[in-house]
Amino acid sequence: MLAMPRKNSIRESYFVNGKTITEISRETGHDRKTIREVISKDDWSEPPPTMKEADTPKLDPFKAKIDEWLTDDKRFKRTQRHTATRVYNRLRTEDGTKETFDCSYETVNTYVQKRKKEIYGAQNNAYLPLEHKPGEAQCDFGSADYYENGTLTEGHHLNVSFPHSNQGYPQLFPGENTECLFEGLVNIFEHIGGVPPEIWFDNASTMVKGIRAGGERGLTDRFIRFKEHYGFTAVFCNPNSGHEKGSTEGKVGYHRRNMLVPVPSFKELGEYNRHLLELADADGARDHYRAGVPIRELHEKDRSALLPLPQNEFDTAGYEVARADKYGIIRINDGKHEYSTSPKYAGGTVIAKLTSTTVTILDESGRPVVPHKRLYGDKKQRSMNWIPYLELLARRPRAVKYSGIYGLLPAEIRDYLEANKPSDTSAIIRMIAEFTRRTGFESAVATVAQAAKRNVSDPDSLKALHRRMHMDIPELPPLPQREAPHLDPLMPDLSKYDFAIDRRCVQ
Repeated sequence: MLAMPRKNSIRESYFVNGKTITEISRETGHDRKTIREVISKDDWSEPPPTMKEADTPKLDPFKAKIDEWLTDDKRFKRTQRHTATRVYNRLRTEDGTKETFDCSYETVNTYVQKRKKEIYGAQNNAYLPLEHKPGEAQCDFGSADYYENGTLTEGHHLNVSFPHSNQGYPQLFPGENTECLFEGLVNIFEHIGGVPPEIWFDNASTMVKGIRAGGERGLTDRFIRFKEHYGFTAVFCNPNSGHEKGSTEGKVGYHRRNMLVPVPSFKELGEYNRHLLELADADGARDHYRAGVPIRELHEKDRSALLPLPQNEFDTAGYEVARADKYGIIRINDGKHEYSTSPKYAGGTVIAKLTSTTVTILDESGRPVVPHKRLYGDKKQRSMNWIPYLELLARRPRAVKYSGIYGLLPAEIRDYLEANKPSDTSAIIRMIAEFTRRTGFESAVATVAQAAKRNVSDPDSLKALHRRMHMDIPELPPLPQREAPHLDPLMPDLSKYDFAIDRRCVQ
């Protein structure tokens, strides 16, 4: 690039001295195109300076790990990806990096923002500061995926925020239904030791049946019972005005970025929700974004304004009366989700008790019949608890093939029963029921399928096969073949016995 004095000399040669482009090119050694560009330029404003990317040798060993996290985030929702703060905290605290990591947050942030733009782009959100009285809370759901026992669930997290202190509490659920709302709120109430006197909500159908003239809300009976039991006042935002509860809108994103990234993985949801409340308590140690004091100090004023917890426990479960079809199957959620009951209730009526994660079938007296994991989603699904059906088939082996229940069994079990002796039918079905109780119906089907391949027919061999496949019993290696050691012939000395016999004879 030509320096400014050189450019000025070229322009003077052309405009003042009247030289041609060819003459200037010959004198300066610059090509004609360059000379022409300098002469024709009409905007000589100084361009803004550009920031040279700073060298970050201390971060170099960790860039591959950061790139791995950011690239892996592309599989998940934008709102559940790593922020620079989350990346920085993971590098400082996780095994494998905390021992050698020694970079500032600014260094990490600069690199993360650069890589985000290159990998998938980034967006910034801003929130208006508002004033709120102590004890006031806001409530909202957000989406957040999680792994439970290795299964990915498109989940949701309930967030309760206290705008006065900026303290918040999240709870993770597989849905946003009434049971999830109630269970999450009760968990948080009990954790903080009281009930916010005023809670702001949106107009979700779990609470609001409709908005009448003048803005009056028609509330669901269950929500009215819930708020009256705990004694709080429910305040609802105007339609399409989520900014009216901006604190919890911000907390939805904050909790997801800082407590649900990377996508959490755990064995049991209830235990993990208790862990989330502990994380929320620890988060209160950071300074308030405006007050400059720890959030937990401001939150003490929130706690002092809480209503006391009620003496009686509130039943957060929902109940539906359902009629079973001829196979003992009931349908809820507009018929999308099917749950088995028991053959004895075929064509009868049962009660379905619904929690956020389970559906329990109750008889007319309210006694449990069979439990199910609750189904979610808009696709048609069925949950079968096979124990009552298998027990009935085991008692009536001769009628197995002629019952409607037989058609519900997987093909692997039907084929196996048909390939074996009719006299073994009852024992085999009882064995399958036992497998189901111990390790689940899927493992029982897998055992039967493997037994068919190996031509295993008797119940004892079937049981041994299931133990080896699903009950973590190690298969011992065969003993090494060794030759028996050579022993010299045993030559006993019998003379002492002869002496004893002779002596006895003499006596």
